[in-house]
Amino acid sequence: MGVKQAMTSNIKGKLTDFASPKVMGILNITPDSFYEKSRIQTEKAIAERVVQILEEGADMIDVGGYSSRPSAAYVDETEEMKRLAYGLEILFRKAPNAIVSVDTFRSEIARRCVEDFGVAIINDISAGALDSRMFETVARLQVPYIAMHMRGSPQTMMEHTDYADLPQEILLYFAEKVNRLHQLGVNDVWIDPGFGFSKTTAQNYRVLERLERFHIFGLPLLVGFSRKTMIREILATTPEESLNGTTALNMFALTKGAHILRVHDVKEAVQTVRLYKQLKNVNP
Repeated sequence: MGVKQAMTSNIKGKLTDFASPKVMGILNITPDSFYEKSRIQTEKAIAERVVQILEEGADMIDVGGYSSRPSAAYVDETEEMKRLAYGLEILFRKAPNAIVSVDTFRSEIARRCVEDFGVAIINDISAGALDSRMFETVARLQVPYIAMHMRGSPQTMMEHTDYADLPQEILLYFAEKVNRLHQLGVNDVWIDPGFGFSKTTAQNYRVLERLERFHIFGLPLLVGFSRKTMIREILATTPEESLNGTTALNMFALTKGAHILRVHDVKEAVQTVRLYKQLKNVNP
């Protein structure tokens, strides 16, 4: 079941092996994330969420200070950094050894989060398109970099869903991005097809059905479906009622070779990985 490739990433001086899928728990330091229960802003709530994510078995925590939902309100760099600094200080005080990624498309914020707080991974929804200095910055920082597929910005991305051949265009997009990153000396690149970004619901499922194509790059593959519109639209439900759909898509993605599940609901994702690993280990 599924296709797995032997690969590792250097995260804070230690090799992480992706032969076993990983779970990334979401920590939103925002007032406007599409999933209301994920909006966490007080010191107590942030600390409790950090503990929950780690106790439920996440391998890493993804922290965001700028909601990237469709038509999200613009947040300037000063405000984004203020939110992240507040959240990261609480996070690392509570869990100093946690593996943390920061969800940002701004190179200066990436730099400060790595150098000032010890963040281990940069997660960029624009793959360098919204800040021309991002690739060079990540090359200097020498941290793993998650490049996601998106057109436009969070404010305009759903205006850019016209593709002649969507899966092929995404592959070409990553081929160019990965080549540039490797030329600059970025050794650890992860790719994210960007489910929900610049894609209609039908297009999201087309990409998911062909997910194994992304193994051509031999890089860790991250997916994020958690409670998104592509689930809610099909099931006619709300973010609060989309956990079951999220779990179903996570399992399908694992069978297609996904290496990292980015989720709001860590416990359920960890259980899904455990069941998937059991399926793989069943003797023929």
